[in-house]
Amino acid sequence: MPDSSTGSTGNTARPSRRAVLAATAGVTTALAAGGTVRAAAGSPAPDDGRLRALVSRMTLEEKVGQLFVMRVYGHSATEPDQADVDANLEEIGVRTAAELLAKYRVGGIIYFAWAHNTRAPHQIADLSNGIQRASLGLPRGLPVLISTDQEHGIVARVGGPATLFPGAMAVGAGGSRSDARALGRIAGRELRALGIRQNYSPVADVNVNPANPVIGVRSFGADPESVADLVAAEVKGYESSRVASTAKHFPGHGDTVDDSHAKLPYIHHTREQWERLDAPPFRAAIAAGIDSIMTAHIVVPALDGSEDPATLSRPILTGILREELGYDGVVVTDSLGMEGVRTKYGDDRVPVLALKAGVDQLLNPPSLDVAWNAVLKAVRDGELTEARLDESILRILRLKAKLGLFEDPYVTREGVDRVVGARPHLAAADRIAERTTTLLVNEGGLLPLSRRSRPRLLVVGADPASPSGTTGPPTGVLAGALTELGFTATALPTGTAPSAATVARAVAAARDADAVVVGTYNVGASSSQKTLVEQLLATGTPVVAVAVRNPYDVAHLPGVPAYLATYSWTDVELRAAARVIAGRVRPRGTLPVPVQRADDPATVLYPVGHGLRY
Repeated sequence: MPDSSTGSTGNTARPSRRAVLAATAGVTTALAAGGTVRAAAGSPAPDDGRLRALVSRMTLEEKVGQLFVMRVYGHSATEPDQADVDANLEEIGVRTAAELLAKYRVGGIIYFAWAHNTRAPHQIADLSNGIQRASLGLPRGLPVLISTDQEHGIVARVGGPATLFPGAMAVGAGGSRSDARALGRIAGRELRALGIRQNYSPVADVNVNPANPVIGVRSFGADPESVADLVAAEVKGYESSRVASTAKHFPGHGDTVDDSHAKLPYIHHTREQWERLDAPPFRAAIAAGIDSIMTAHIVVPALDGSEDPATLSRPILTGILREELGYDGVVVTDSLGMEGVRTKYGDDRVPVLALKAGVDQLLNPPSLDVAWNAVLKAVRDGELTEARLDESILRILRLKAKLGLFEDPYVTREGVDRVVGARPHLAAADRIAERTTTLLVNEGGLLPLSRRSRPRLLVVGADPASPSGTTGPPTGVLAGALTELGFTATALPTGTAPSAATVARAVAAARDADAVVVGTYNVGASSSQKTLVEQLLATGTPVVAVAVRNPYDVAHLPGVPAYLATYSWTDVELRAAARVIAGRVRPRGTLPVPVQRADDPATVLYPVGHGLRY
């Protein structure tokens, strides 16, 4: 049945609950016994007997498929664009999501913007419904657990008009557990309305290394207990919306200088350091009832002397996570296409070793055919037992039942219109953002700026690509927001590495402005952004800098009289910064990470908790 069959109104045809249940093999028997396989969040676990009956009726091939969560290109489950058909054929050997489900019987599908899965809310809902129809229409068909990475801040796969919140480090700067819980509740409601039931968030890593290239502002901060509190609060928010949250990346990816997308990082914490720094947020997530935990492709020799990545480590995943921490929920790998998990073993060994380590869901292997057949062969050869697969499948089915996928896997366009980007949700995001903006420096009381004494503003600086489907670019968003607040603001983008000519144009424009607002992005010792800011300061025009990603920028620009940190360049955070600059709201954020001196990293310039007021 093509996705377009929903008709001109876009209202997806919804089978009755009984028809949905009957389409799922084994549930017919449950219905005959007078029950359904379901459990609301916070209710007792579903009847394992009925779920075990489902597992017993599955073929070995179907069991193997249920373990995989796979990408697929296209906006439609059955009628993607030709370019997406071509990409699917090249990477997966199928044309569509429906063919993927028919061939491999995968238990989950992950959405990406770059795979063209998340163009618009109605399209996402239709895609989700098409995926569910395709899977439930198969013999012994099961509902699909659809997932995505919607961390907010710099990592989000669903953009506007959905509500986009500040990222984790910004929420850490706000320090409010109620805000973190509200974020999870609202974000979860919107994802559920789109048919997405598993979100790979929150990040539970404690970012104790300013040079961390992969976590950084995706973390709530550097204090383990504060991170733990906010992780638990966000988990509770998602739980209340009946969307599975995912604490990542176990056992902790916060103290590394390498990116596991490109290489295999080592973390040299002792066991005592791990217990003190890395473990608290994961313990808090488990205590809060986290539904899934994602593994990290990192080596922690103190936890496993074999130097296998944690994703493939039985001592870490079974010994520590399962046995010591008492976690019995779903364990999902980070993407198996990342180099961190492919460095030591081939793509045919990685999924087998992950299952032997204690993993339940195998996420996004580079070649599904290689990975799927490798697991199948491992069972047939006796390296993996079918009983081991059944353990993981039962955990996955329990989660699907808890999330209501057996009860009703479908969504409606009316639900999308009612929930996604709802006005109260957008207002909540704005209020949360206002509590995160952090004032680091304010010499001579330069801020707030007065639209009467300094009406003409020049907005310059870096314009990195919009991180999450927001409007962008940052200079334009800031200039537009300041203009709405009564200033005459002009945007002049200068980039992350401004040339001498670009700097000269900005300096010339600054001489005609009453003040300059400059957005900085990951400033380093040799960054030409330093040259830009230094020459702007030399004009005598007052300069206000806004660190639009890492707050560490301020250490490299000591002469700036006023410096704000927003922790991301999404619209919601930049608009909040504009309101702080204009004095419409007061700065309330405090640093969730320390900022060291650029010339002496052993010395703290601004400690955790620093944040000025006016």
